[in-house]
Amino acid sequence: MDSWSVAGRTFNSRLIVGTGKYRDFAQNAAAVEASAAEIVTVAVRRVNVMDRGQPMLTDFIDPKRYTYLPNTAGCFTAEDAVRTLRLAREAGGWNLVKLEVLADQKTLFPDVVETIRATETLVKDGFEVMVYTSDDPVVAKRLEEAGAAAIMPLGAPIGSGLGIQNRVTIRLIVEAAKVPVLVDAGVGTASDAAIAMELGCDGVLMNTAIAEAKDPVLMAAAMRDAVVAGRKAYRAGRMGVRRYADPSSPLGGLI
Repeated sequence: MDSWSVAGRTFNSRLIVGTGKYRDFAQNAAAVEASAAEIVTVAVRRVNVMDRGQPMLTDFIDPKRYTYLPNTAGCFTAEDAVRTLRLAREAGGWNLVKLEVLADQKTLFPDVVETIRATETLVKDGFEVMVYTSDDPVVAKRLEEAGAAAIMPLGAPIGSGLGIQNRVTIRLIVEAAKVPVLVDAGVGTASDAAIAMELGCDGVLMNTAIAEAKDPVLMAAAMRDAVVAGRKAYRAGRMGVRRYADPSSPLGGLI
């Protein structure tokens, strides 16, 4: 099995899916099933996992079957992010978490200074932190040194569907990292997921690309296949890139 590990946990699926923007929890659950994902990420401030008086995500996506990855979507300071994840740990016992500290509402780019501060605090507090960040190899290395369990560079702005905008820096992050690297944000379709995997990433996290598809369940299945295909292509080792044509058949011995 071509498995991967983060914070001492081993997974076979390299696709992580979100739990926002779906028509309802039932559609979300069907998409997760079709994706074959083993990890689902949950925006603690937006998705109900605590109020028994309202429909709860945990009634549709079983936390005993799937690994829940609480995230700090909507947090713009290190303090807010730390507070949110401490609340998640109290509510569900979740210790493996996804950190994102955003800089502004328009771009939703990460505030890397606040992100590093929050990472240091959470690691000292005993959390295992998977960190959303910019596609900057220097920042990625700083986060790893701060104790991040995984580095999650954006492919493009959150929810944009633009795909991987800078393959060079993603590849540099992969080459330098001693922890898992997963593309997080910007995936729009299956080919984007395949590219992320072909670059050597350990996985891909996505939400909008599936949830806003005309058929989210079918798109989830497409993403599952794309991640598998991209990973196989990376392991196979692609051919070299040439400036000129090279015939498929040898020229020697022509009639």
